[in-house]
Amino acid sequence: MNYDLIFTLGKKILNGEQLTFAEALQLTQIDEADIPILLGIANKVRIKFTGDQVDTCEIVNARSGGCSEDCKFCAQSAHHDVKFYSYPLMSEDQILQAAKAAESHGAYRFCIVTAGCGMKHDPDFEKITQSIQRIGRETGLERCCSLGILTPDHVKALKSAGITRYHHNLETSKSFFNQICTTHTYDERVETIKNVKAEGLEVCSGGIIGLGETWEQRLELAFALKELDVDSIPINVLNPVKGTALEDRPPLNPMEVLQTFAIFRLILPTKILRYAGGREKALGELVPLGFLSGINGMLIGNYLTTAGRGAVADLNTARSLGFKPISEHA
Repeated sequence: MNYDLIFTLGKKILNGEQLTFAEALQLTQIDEADIPILLGIANKVRIKFTGDQVDTCEIVNARSGGCSEDCKFCAQSAHHDVKFYSYPLMSEDQILQAAKAAESHGAYRFCIVTAGCGMKHDPDFEKITQSIQRIGRETGLERCCSLGILTPDHVKALKSAGITRYHHNLETSKSFFNQICTTHTYDERVETIKNVKAEGLEVCSGGIIGLGETWEQRLELAFALKELDVDSIPINVLNPVKGTALEDRPPLNPMEVLQTFAIFRLILPTKILRYAGGREKALGELVPLGFLSGINGMLIGNYLTTAGRGAVADLNTARSLGFKPISEHA
């Protein structure tokens, strides 16, 4: 019976053992009526291995639109006909202002995000490192950035500027990646993650569910992240944007979204599993249940091109469920 399988595998993880791909696949085939049981087990695993703290991060879209890459989900791609406000890199003062606002909202980390393939021959790179240094001088925030594909020299420069974690999503599984993006490869993304880890920095890397991938491909992503030993795994849910190639993708069932969170927690019991973009539209009133399905991190406030619930609502929800947001000032 489904619930016997869930309890058996849950005990295995709680005893310090690892979930296999075949076992994870079995958990994708349970009855919908048994998904709440799976969520409860995932929550218990989260409590045992990561406690009651929630890692909070706020981002700034510091350079927007006009991206050369053809990622089918992305409103910022120049390959799509999306009515979208593009702008060059924000000034240092504007980025600092966003960081101070994030700190006032209760964020523990702040991430500078730029549209584009990566930093090769990018004239803005030095300005970005200067902004990172200034944030370090004038706030107490942990600093992160998401600048696309990096060389080892870029990573060294970012580490010197004060970055402690770098964000670079795999987006989806290797077997599905070329259905989502053709202008760069999955292996290039993996190489950047390895370059970051080689410098001793933490890695934030996850993906988007609901792109049209199979359950097997979704699990392939989870196990790839496990093999790469990433520290933080943001799970986004596709929020189709009019004008992109995926504008007509049907939404996932909310219970499937929660089931995905729970299975990722069992595969990655000790890691930060981060609530990210699309959760509000995908889950609606069920958003609080995400925290009871293994989540222990979240983006607060708004996302790159869409609005969130707001930092206050996000943090209030987490606190009401017994979570303690990590804060330098706590």
